[in-house]
Amino acid sequence: MPSPTRPEISRCRKMVEESLLRFLERDVCSMPEVLREAVEYSLTAGGKRIRPVVLLLAGGAVGGNEEELLPFACAVEYVHTYSLIHDDLPSMDDDDFRRGKPSSHKAFGEATAILAGDALLTEAFRVMGESPLAAKEPGKALAAVAALARAAGAEGMVGGQQMDLSAEGTGGRGHEKEEIDLRKTSALLSASARMGGILGGGSAVQVEALARYGRALGLLFQATDDILDETGSFEEMGKGVAKDRARGKLTFPAAFGMEAALARAEALCGEALSALSHFGDEGGHLRDMVRVVASRRS
Repeated sequence: MPSPTRPEISRCRKMVEESLLRFLERDVCSMPEVLREAVEYSLTAGGKRIRPVVLLLAGGAVGGNEEELLPFACAVEYVHTYSLIHDDLPSMDDDDFRRGKPSSHKAFGEATAILAGDALLTEAFRVMGESPLAAKEPGKALAAVAALARAAGAEGMVGGQQMDLSAEGTGGRGHEKEEIDLRKTSALLSASARMGGILGGGSAVQVEALARYGRALGLLFQATDDILDETGSFEEMGKGVAKDRARGKLTFPAAFGMEAALARAEALCGEALSALSHFGDEGGHLRDMVRVVASRRS
């Protein structure tokens, strides 16, 4: 699938990049210096910013105000960055590199890395709670906050990470792999799309369609990540490759074979696009995001 021209996705990504530290400005300045450095190090290390961009695009698809959505988009990225910091720890996935740079625990030590992740997680909820939209429409903000908390907690990412750790080296089964991916990767992308729909004022039908879109997009992202772990390079991925199979982790290629993994990725593209059938031209940028994820090399 060819990489599309996507100026709107690039514009939203740039907006998020320029705002990530702005919403933390007061609190970052009051942090102990080493903690501030660790937070800024991981938060500004680059990345695709897919989750906050999906939130902005989903909100835009239902007529939401971009400036009102932005604090929530950045909060999603804080939660995602916290999860990466903790996932890289020696007690978790034990990765020395992230986005082409030493992981947080390699740069600042394990204890500070844990605290930087904790800081980002809690700051996410402060930023949402203090947003102008929360003051103006607290019902919408509360629903969005609950969606993010559910996706980030034991029902979502945290539970998925535990399942992933427990499955390591066991051989596992395909249905276990799907459940891990639904929790560890898909839950946050589904929540991002749902939050955009809620905050943008979408109907119940639109919000659920966006959540289904995010769910399929998250599974697609993980499927391509598993494929790239076997076929990509450090230069492309910015982290170690071919580690998952060596550690006995459940991946699509390991569970089903590479041919089946590629077919699964193609099917997930279709699922994500099908979920947008309720949307016309206003869903075009979300459709572009499916192609971005499917064709990525990093």
